[in-house]
Amino acid sequence: MLLAVDVGNTETVLGVFKGTELIAHWRMGTVSERTADELALLFGGFLEHEGLHFSREITGVVVSSVVPAATDALREMVTRYFGFDPVILEPGVRTGMAILIDNPREVGADRIANAVAAHARYGGPCIVVDFGTATNFDVVSGKGEYLGGVIAPGLQVAAASLFRAAARLTRVELRPPRSVIGKSTVEAVQSGLILGAAAEVDGIVERIEEELGSAKVIATGGLAPLVIPHCATAIEHDPWLTLEGLRLIFERNAGPADD
Repeated sequence: MLLAVDVGNTETVLGVFKGTELIAHWRMGTVSERTADELALLFGGFLEHEGLHFSREITGVVVSSVVPAATDALREMVTRYFGFDPVILEPGVRTGMAILIDNPREVGADRIANAVAAHARYGGPCIVVDFGTATNFDVVSGKGEYLGGVIAPGLQVAAASLFRAAARLTRVELRPPRSVIGKSTVEAVQSGLILGAAAEVDGIVERIEEELGSAKVIATGGLAPLVIPHCATAIEHDPWLTLEGLRLIFERNAGPADD
């Protein structure tokens, strides 16, 4: 079985694949200061909850990470507790996708994983919208080439910045308002955040398609369900897209993990 790990700035997502099937998945907060031993305790607990164990069932580990300290700790943890080296999505790893930007090393590993999975599942051209710490738009050509994208502040980042800068505004629950025109300050803020994010998606996708042509749009990331119901754009929701991309990249570098 394969353990796929996607380390983001805010959350870390884990998934276990049996062959091509995702049989278990978890989310936890990303803490860059965690040691290899702390990670082993957390991962071991998740696996044990599904009746799995480091050494008996997991035969491969693949990692994408945008947090360098966490990458180092994960590499050490896998080597010590699993007994083999992980596949880390970094320069030199085979992805099967041409990266057509000025400096391919700049692209976050999660964005490449998303692009690989999106093209494999939906074909191209396609646009992946990943709702996380940042809202990332990643563009793949009809030939399966990574063309670049757009990075905007994520929903939670925008909310935190607003509450920090405006003394009279208090934090609100991130949920859709009853109507666009808020009948209270809370609803007005919710409208601006949720519906503003939806309008941003519609506007950026429209502008990308003016350059690219019509494209399939796929949404992923923990905050996607808050926003995509309010988008005018037709969007396919694929919550575990990044993990699927990691699985594909693992197979292109190490072959299928044993079932």
